[in-house]
Amino acid sequence: MMSGLSRIQIYVLWRTLTAILVALLVISAVELLVDFVSVSRDVGARVDITPGEVLKLTLMKAPSVLLILQPFVFLFGTLAAFVGLNRRSELIAMRAAGISAWRFIFPAAAAAFVCGIVASTALNPVAASLSARYEQTRADLMKDYLAKAPKEVWLRQGSDSRQTVIHAKSRTEGANVVLHGVSVFFYTVDKLGVPQFERRVEAKEARLGSGGLVLTDVSSARPGGFSERSERLILPSAVRDPTGLLHTSSAEEVSFWDLPAAIRRAEDAGLTSTNYQLQLQQLLATPLLYSAMAVLAAAFSLRLIRLGGLAGLAGAGVALGFTFFFFNEVCGALGRSGIIPTFAAAWTPPVIALLSGLTLLCYTEDG
Repeated sequence: MMSGLSRIQIYVLWRTLTAILVALLVISAVELLVDFVSVSRDVGARVDITPGEVLKLTLMKAPSVLLILQPFVFLFGTLAAFVGLNRRSELIAMRAAGISAWRFIFPAAAAAFVCGIVASTALNPVAASLSARYEQTRADLMKDYLAKAPKEVWLRQGSDSRQTVIHAKSRTEGANVVLHGVSVFFYTVDKLGVPQFERRVEAKEARLGSGGLVLTDVSSARPGGFSERSERLILPSAVRDPTGLLHTSSAEEVSFWDLPAAIRRAEDAGLTSTNYQLQLQQLLATPLLYSAMAVLAAAFSLRLIRLGGLAGLAGAGVALGFTFFFFNEVCGALGRSGIIPTFAAAWTPPVIALLSGLTLLCYTEDG
């Protein structure tokens, strides 16, 4: 990329990368301090551990949190770099020499895009691995504090005309997964798509067999009070990998490269894969998000220093960056709940942020 850039573009890129590095160091220091206090209150207040162990847990937890805060690194870093260039009248000299703002903003946006690719493909796997180790180490330290309880499971399966909802508590017995306290709700779906309750089945336990879930000690109830009991009932099930009922990780603990396999495992276990799908889409959109933050920050710092109001405009850029960050979080929550598609939840915030920055840039540069 350097070979195709002019000296001025390389200079602007160098100043931008330096400011981004400074912003990264500052945000990392603050985040480490906050995490150290958080881990001390969470783990240190419940079990007897040394400050060194708290620091170790903090270093495991910090990378995943820092990746979430990375958009602010590019927002603050790019804003500081361009405001500094503006205050030293270097931007004025560039524009007086006939250099368009598009030319010296492009390297910063391109560098942010490349950093986004590196963050998704290289840094995310490291952060995901450390996050998984943090959760495992935390669980090991607190195993005597936390009560051991079976994992609660909700499954839904069926077709357009029939739906089955299964609620149970799962645990391992040797190499097998056993469901205890099983409740099965059967619904029929009418022509309007409204589910109508048909019957409820309670079972002491269930195991996965060749024909599906084998329920034992079964009682069944229908509307109107009619009930019956049986020793055994086979329920056809979409669960093909029962270990997925117990060994599911949060999306933040799965690396970018393992997310497609995690999605398949969740679906094979009859579980929802929405969180994994959203995480994959957000990681794919990360380069665009970083680039959008860089463009947005640069666009808010181009006002000529002699016209005044640069500080207010830069503050507005920071406020707008925070707005887009929280908008991204809201879209993520809507995507996880299934209200909006995961693709829209992941890509809408960075696209809107980029379009906002380009619009302001067009207005500032081209009138």
